[in-house]
Amino acid sequence: MTPTPLQNALYKNAGAFHNVVPFDATRDSLLQLDFTANNTTLTDHILANTDAFAKYIEQQLGTKYKYGIGGYAEHRTIYSRSSRFDKGEEPRRLHLGIDVWGPVGTPIFAPLGGYVHSFSFNDFFGDYGATIILHHQLEGVSFNTLYGHLSLRDIEGIQEGHYISRGVEFAHFGPPKENGYWPAHLHFQIVTEMYEKRGDYPGVCRYSQKEKYLENCPDPDLILQMMQYAVKA
Repeated sequence: MTPTPLQNALYKNAGAFHNVVPFDATRDSLLQLDFTANNTTLTDHILANTDAFAKYIEQQLGTKYKYGIGGYAEHRTIYSRSSRFDKGEEPRRLHLGIDVWGPVGTPIFAPLGGYVHSFSFNDFFGDYGATIILHHQLEGVSFNTLYGHLSLRDIEGIQEGHYISRGVEFAHFGPPKENGYWPAHLHFQIVTEMYEKRGDYPGVCRYSQKEKYLENCPDPDLILQMMQYAVKA
């Protein structure tokens, strides 16, 4: 498949992005987590209980791994925990972002400069919780980055149109009651076209709509540059 103008711009500038989270490949270990049906250790009991799910993530990371990571274009079973993903005849299960799992309060930095496109508190079990979307220009191409499961304090006092410079700490991993009742993590997603949505954009789609959504949401690792360091669980 021929790369899009956005993908070309991201490839070209791969070495110029600031780390989205404080990860140092020279000293930090990174665990790739699997949330598909292949992971039989993730039981219905764990998924139904946020505290048990958080404990599961902590046990997977242990003391060896600083973060867990993964999920782009992954067909996940974990969304069965929320009715948010089961509306209509076909449930939504295909993940459109990359998740970085770690401690509550982990800082998040702007990978490149951009304006606050929109923000919202998507307060529904299984949803994003506190969410910020930034709008960027790169090599003449416009696009957006979405940050979900944040702390509520991150959306207090910000305004649409506010400019955030590259490398500025602007958000943090939120606790479950503020992040949609998930174990602490960042959902990071690239969205080419927002289609008039504000403060929200699907992070999970129906498998039958895979091509449409993946075309609009290219691999977030083009910015993160972290998956190359991940060790499979």
